[in-house]
Amino acid sequence: MLFKLSIRNMRKSIKDYMIYFMTLVLGVAVFYVFNSLESQQAMLSISNDTREIVALITEMINYVSVFVSIILGFLIVYANNFLIKRRKKEFGVYMTLGMGKKNISVILLVETILIGLLSLVIGLIIGIFASQLTSIIVAKMFSADMSHYQFVYSSAATFKSILYFGIIYLIVMVFNMISIGRYQLIDLLQAHRKNESIKTKNLGICVLLFLVSVGMLAFAYYQVTQVFNGSQIELLGQMILVGCVGTFLLFYSLSGFILRVVQMNKGHYLKGLNCFVLRQMNATINTTVVSISIICLLQFFTICILSTAFAINETIKKDLRDLNPVDVSITSYVSMNEGIQGNESDVFDVLNKVDITSADFSEYTFANVYNANVYMKDSLAPIVDEIHDSFPYLQLDDAEETFMSVSDYNKIAKQFGNEQIELANNQYAAICDYDNMKNLRDKSLSKGTPITINGQSLVPKYDHCIYGFVVNSASHMNMGIIVVPDQFVMNMELRAMHFNADYAGDQEHTKLMEERFRTLEENGDLAYTVYSRIAMAENATGLTALFVFIGLYLGIIFLISGAAILALKQLSESSDNVERYKILRKIGTSERMINHSLFVQIGIFFAMPLSLACIHSIFGIQVANKLLALFNQNDMLAPIAITAIFIIMIYGSYFVITYLGSRSIIKEDSMV
Repeated sequence: MLFKLSIRNMRKSIKDYMIYFMTLVLGVAVFYVFNSLESQQAMLSISNDTREIVALITEMINYVSVFVSIILGFLIVYANNFLIKRRKKEFGVYMTLGMGKKNISVILLVETILIGLLSLVIGLIIGIFASQLTSIIVAKMFSADMSHYQFVYSSAATFKSILYFGIIYLIVMVFNMISIGRYQLIDLLQAHRKNESIKTKNLGICVLLFLVSVGMLAFAYYQVTQVFNGSQIELLGQMILVGCVGTFLLFYSLSGFILRVVQMNKGHYLKGLNCFVLRQMNATINTTVVSISIICLLQFFTICILSTAFAINETIKKDLRDLNPVDVSITSYVSMNEGIQGNESDVFDVLNKVDITSADFSEYTFANVYNANVYMKDSLAPIVDEIHDSFPYLQLDDAEETFMSVSDYNKIAKQFGNEQIELANNQYAAICDYDNMKNLRDKSLSKGTPITINGQSLVPKYDHCIYGFVVNSASHMNMGIIVVPDQFVMNMELRAMHFNADYAGDQEHTKLMEERFRTLEENGDLAYTVYSRIAMAENATGLTALFVFIGLYLGIIFLISGAAILALKQLSESSDNVERYKILRKIGTSERMINHSLFVQIGIFFAMPLSLACIHSIFGIQVANKLLALFNQNDMLAPIAITAIFIIMIYGSYFVITYLGSRSIIKEDSMV
């Protein structure tokens, strides 16, 4: 009997369950997709190093999944609270007919289990098929061979999804039974007549709080964009806290005076159903200040996380193309290998151990770098105080400058396709590709800062750093090398030597060379650091994948959570306001006007937190760029566009379903 009643109730309330059901399905599908990554790599032909990278990503996702489960747990409890509230009158009727709270709890338990099982099954099915797309993404990222592609099912991801989902649902069931046990019959029967209490706020205090909130946000924006330099983590934490408080105060103050401000414009306020919509919105904001503030912050973090993740992805790809002009770079530092003399034979003596000779390379260059007892405090003397204030962790007194002869640098510059340099006997130049350091050096060079080598003073030829680097790299990491006329390096202390080369031969020969270099590294015989273009691409791609997958995982969950809370709150408001819509119909308001007012009301409610989140993100993305200055991010247009697509897809879907659900509620209930 109770089971049949539960089935009948589910069919009758299917529209009420739509948002709840959609959220559960999306949550399960996303959870499965990201936790099935380990299984996806099993069928791909990738190297052992890449498998280790994928294993690391999988481990990170496992940790993030715990956090995601907690978020989904709170979300499901919130959704259940809405459903119970929506059906209070129904439960009151059951009790009037003699049904006990225990039986009502059983009905609710059966419904919860059924909707949970249905959403779990559908979510897993969607996740299984969607995860095949993950295989393609992983394969593309790691340049894997998909010739042996086959449909992949992850039992481990399924088990994790069922386990976490089961624990969350167990908590929800207990919550439901406790909630039903607390209600009295009179409360259930009169639930439709009770609305959340709204306290009238003092207009003057609200205006003052609005000004304070705007001031707090402006102060936080200024601090993180103009004062924060990427290393002041304590300052960043303080400004995030200021921003959170400012966000709450902004929404709190708006709910107290925005209606009165609009009322001053009588022509607009009294037009159509504007007065009804604005009063409804004012009441809604009054009772959801905390929720809207949290959702705004969630959306802010979502935009920043997704935009930054996609930006890092694009930047690393570009850097791999630009910063790896040769097949392999080899560097040896004297401090790590005291036997080197700075000759080509030093390199080939080691390479010959695995049958690598000069004939294996189509072109190669060899260059040395030196020390000259010149420190950054000398080459950056005019701006030392400024650097100490802005970068307190940069120890200029201990940072020794690196020198290279102009002929050696020009050989590498020609090979890499970079600008070559000509110097007079009393001139020097600085090469650099790390933006933050380049800005500092440019300031010093523009002041004509001289350096002294062996008692002879050299002046800069250029008032800025020349873009350049001397070995393969995954990112812009050249902090600066000073290029001097050849005669000045003759008496300098050898610091390191660089060997850059392209392989001779076809793809098979390249593969063989990579294996030989890997063998030397694994055996510990190579006293040199090898920067292989292929190995650098694999490692950098792993870092890219880590950022992208974690960013997508958290971003989508945050989006779903924020949109679902807004949707459920608006559906609850529509249910509470049915009587008001009945009155509108009685006084002759058309359905078209009512639907339009409902659309505008829901649109404003969804747009408010998103609008402020977008403003926050303008400054938040700048902070992310400072924190990730290593990646030299510049063009954020494409990442922001991709993020916008994600937001429109998920946020827009919830908005449409919320509008249709709310319209259905006010129509059906008006006919009762």
